[in-house]
Amino acid sequence: MMEMEKNKITEEEKETVVPQKEETMEDYKAELEASYRQIKPGDIVTGTVIDVDETGVTVDFDYYAPGKIAADQMSNDPNFNILTDVQKGEEISATVVKTDDGAGNFVLSKKDATDELAWDKLEEMRKEKTIIHGMVGGIVNKGVIMYVEGIRGFIPSSKLALEYVEDTTPYLNKEIDAVIITVDKEQKRLVLSAKDVLIQKAIEEKNKKIEKIVVGTVVEGTVEQLMDYGAFVDIGDGISGLVHISQIADRRLTHPKQVLKVGDKVKVKITKIKDNKISLSIKEANEVINKEVEEDRFDYQEKGQAITGLGDLLKGIKLD
Repeated sequence: MMEMEKNKITEEEKETVVPQKEETMEDYKAELEASYRQIKPGDIVTGTVIDVDETGVTVDFDYYAPGKIAADQMSNDPNFNILTDVQKGEEISATVVKTDDGAGNFVLSKKDATDELAWDKLEEMRKEKTIIHGMVGGIVNKGVIMYVEGIRGFIPSSKLALEYVEDTTPYLNKEIDAVIITVDKEQKRLVLSAKDVLIQKAIEEKNKKIEKIVVGTVVEGTVEQLMDYGAFVDIGDGISGLVHISQIADRRLTHPKQVLKVGDKVKVKITKIKDNKISLSIKEANEVINKEVEEDRFDYQEKGQAITGLGDLLKGIKLD
């Protein structure tokens, strides 16, 4: 009797019982798809690094057997170090070379996958003008080599610095910033430029300096170039501005060389800054200078007349 009471479920208890969800094939969809998936040589698989040592990398790519990537199949980059550049838990894509290495493992190659996948990424980096920080891995005729995404890239001597680099030897193993300027997947051609990055940095630094310049200021500069339409004047700190021909002298000029020559020191007034271009005026600078001279003269006269005559010098002096 007591046994029956123990097994008896009250109506209230029935309401608290949570019915179990009936399992369907949909619940095993991922497992089923994995079991039916056929992986063959040439396929690119993506998995997680589960082991790293000097000989290579072991990858779990969610299949019945792991993949093995030999150290020499990881990268073409001569500066690559498998122990420092690969971490457990990292995601890696690799190409299937063999489905069995004799020990039940898949044989993979990251180099082959990189060659296949990297070019699209490199093209995106080119479009976005991504700045790439890397190390020069080799010296070749008329340039240097730098690897990007495992792909061998070429930096011409003309694109290595702001000026043409005759001797590229000091650049070996040097870290530099560069952008991609040419991507040709068919020809396996990748070209970079460090010069473009340096130019952009120089422009940014120059623009910061220009932001500090105050319109209306009169400064001294040096004439650095004469053109038909005016003169370019260096006002210091690597900043130059244009004095339009109409702002050089009070009289009409047919060419700035009538009154100026390269190397002349001139006073200029900063009249306008637009789009980081500086407009200057010698005429207005002279007007400011002349006005200051007049004001100084006026202040002097206000304080008292100059004593020039002998009578003025002797006035007030009592002679015994």
